[in-house]
Amino acid sequence: MKVLVAEDSITSQMLIRAYIEEAGHQVITVENGQQAVDVFREERPDLVLLDVTMPIKDGIEAAKDIRKLTDNEKDWVPIIFLSAMSKPGAIARAIDAGGDDYLVKPIEALVLNAKLRAMQRIAKMRQQLHKANSELKMIAVKDGLTGLSNRRHFDETMERELKRAIRIGSSLSLVLCDIDLFKNYNDNYGHQGGDDCLKCVAEAMIKATNRPGDLVARYGGEEFGFILPATDLEGAQVIAESIRKTIDVLDIEHAYSSVADHVTLSCGVATIHPQKDYNIAELARLLIESADQGLYRAKQNGRNQVAVSE
Repeated sequence: MKVLVAEDSITSQMLIRAYIEEAGHQVITVENGQQAVDVFREERPDLVLLDVTMPIKDGIEAAKDIRKLTDNEKDWVPIIFLSAMSKPGAIARAIDAGGDDYLVKPIEALVLNAKLRAMQRIAKMRQQLHKANSELKMIAVKDGLTGLSNRRHFDETMERELKRAIRIGSSLSLVLCDIDLFKNYNDNYGHQGGDDCLKCVAEAMIKATNRPGDLVARYGGEEFGFILPATDLEGAQVIAESIRKTIDVLDIEHAYSSVADHVTLSCGVATIHPQKDYNIAELARLLIESADQGLYRAKQNGRNQVAVSE
């Protein structure tokens, strides 16, 4: 563990350093609060020990500044205050400034090392909790089979991108894709075969859409949606055609398709230049309906192609 010690007394500094190093930790020492903030920003230690009374910037102000640099759960670092003052008001003031514990001088090695172990345990538990929360968030926005964004994340992203498009005055495009005659595939190759096909198609779609900001989602069943921010209709058609070709060249056998002897894709494309006078939910509905009409045209015209709404 990397420990930052801010202590203006050289004697106390050397003593605390010896205690911490003897416990097997790395120590960085500074002599005032401003140095503590500067070193924290550069070194990102695992624990901070702050003397309350220091020149240039005291420990209270230094703790407040450090907390501004750790304003989220992932970046949290424990802070222990050191002071000769043991009155309840002084302790409360330190804790309110962002401290997690308080040690009264003179510091005893046994007590200090016990505090170090406790803070290490807390830090580890917080890291585990953050990891678990991150995994839960991923589960909440991912489709369990394909690993693509799910319908919920699609809807949330659509709303967010429509608001952004209104704010910056840009267009927003949507591509809806459907695996041609997938029911025939499922009926004849079985549900496991169908699942394998969906996963293979999804993986290819991810590789086909590598622009930052674009979103590919499993819209439902064998249908997929691509949200394309700041993309006009012509650009969206180019992307849709690239996606269609990507699936076409996969050459996944589909002996029960009337379109080809392999899995193919039909795509509908729509673009909107949203105005702030419209309701976001209504704009989303219009864009999705328009792309869906394009998808219907692609199927009516023989499938395995890209079409836009009339």
